[in-house]
This record gives sequence, structure tokens and C-alpha cells, in this order.
Amino acid sequence: MLTTQQLQDIKLLQKECEAFDQVELKLNWEMLRDRGNNQMDFLHYESNKLVAFLALYPFGSTVEVCGMVKPDERRKGYFRHLLMQGVAAARHLGYNKMLLNAPAGSDSAKAFLQKSGAEYALSEHQMVWQIRRVEEVEGIMLRPALPSDFDLRVHLSVTAFGLDEVDALTMESHVNSCLDSEIFMIVVDEKTVGKIRISQEDGQAWIYGFSILPEHQGKGIGRKVLRRVIKEQAAAGYSIHLEVQTQNDHALGLYQSVGFQAVHTQDYYTHPL
Repeated sequence: MLTTQQLQDIKLLQKECEAFDQVELKLNWEMLRDRGNNQMDFLHYESNKLVAFLALYPFGSTVEVCGMVKPDERRKGYFRHLLMQGVAAARHLGYNKMLLNAPAGSDSAKAFLQKSGAEYALSEHQMVWQIRRVEEVEGIMLRPALPSDFDLRVHLSVTAFGLDEVDALTMESHVNSCLDSEIFMIVVDEKTVGKIRISQEDGQAWIYGFSILPEHQGKGIGRKVLRRVIKEQAAAGYSIHLEVQTQNDHALGLYQSVGFQAVHTQDYYTHPL
């Protein structure tokens, strides 16, 4: 578990790197603050100052990696050393796949990843809702998820995101332990047809795991759900954010239709384990 001081050091380093590179790093703060062990985070200090950081984020049998190095401490091998530690830890913990995450606008990150043997896999847009009038929504209900909904949540993750059942089980179990998130089941005509998770932090509301059963897609349910969530979160004073793969044209079109706009793009590279 990261200490309070370490979390503060990571936050300061993130702000410095983002300001210098004019990018946004994806550090998954809800996971950093809720670590169950010390095997997932790697920190390098020089003269009591954090100069390099790398973190592993497990998603089923895949582990994602994000890291950063203080601008005036780069090209000294610090990140390569942390990456070697991260790869060794991922092997030891039994992950099958590693994805390295880098802002699409970071040429230095791309150059490093290519030299390290990583291969481009996919890209994700980070989207923010642009304030506009939202119509009232009828015909749907969002209710808090119950323990009895767990199997359906797993099934939705399998059908919507292409996960195998073991990975879906692992991910949904992890979501249960996230203290700053709420999981809602989507109900239409008294039938539970989907799920959505809302995480709130630092004035931002993030949408995760949004999925509808295949047999209920194409009926306008997704657009209604998004409008309901947007209306409630905006009324509570939150800006509203989500992520979507750039090649997912259907989801991208849906989000854009209710007012979301891409503001950052993250690239993912597979790294050999």
C-alpha cells in the first residue's frame, strides 16, 4: 500500500510531467489509493525527491502499465530500470498480457516504447461532456446493484467487452471493493438489461463499464441512460468523463450524440512478458 507521502509525491510528479509535456497521464488514481499490496508500484528517488514512477494496473489476466520520469532526470535509465522490475513482477504474479499506456501526443514515449520491443495495439479517447441542455428521460430506471446481480454483471462484461469469463469475474470482483464508485443496474419494463458504474473524485464523475444486453441494444436505451446520468451528475456539480476505444464507431457516435467530445487520446502497446 502506498503511503500518504508517496501518493503526494506521485501527484506532484504527475503535474510536473503533464505541464512539461502538455499531455494527460492515465494513472488510475482510484486504484493507486486502494492498493492491497506493495507489488504493483515502483518508485525511484534521488536526494529524497521522486524522479521516476511506474505502476501496474490489473484487469483480469492483463496488466496495464503507466509511468513517468521527471523532465530534467530523463535519459538516465531510470524508467527502463523500473520497467524491468514491473515486467518481472507481472511474470511473478501470473499475468498473461502487458499493455503499456502512453499519451498519443508524447513522441518521447513512443520512441521509448518502440525501442523496448513494444508493439502498438489500440487507442482510447478520453471524452468530456460539453455543457448543454439535457432533455428529461422516461422509460428507464437506474437502481443500485445487488449481490444477486453479480452473475449478470459478469455476463454483460463478457458480451459487451469481449472478455473471457475468468477475466470478467476478476474485474467485477475488484469493482465491488472500489469505495468511491457506485454500480447501477439498468431496468426497462421491469427487466434488468444493463449496467453502468459511476466514480466521483475531485469534482469529476467518470463513467465505466457501461453495457446493454445485445438483445436490448438498438432501442435507444443507451442514449436515455447517458442523458439520465449526465443530468444527475451535472446537477450535482460534476464534470462528466468517460473513455472509449477509437475504433468503436458505434459507442463513439453514441457518446458524441449526447454531447461528449474527445479531449485526449491514450495509445496502448503490447509488451512481451
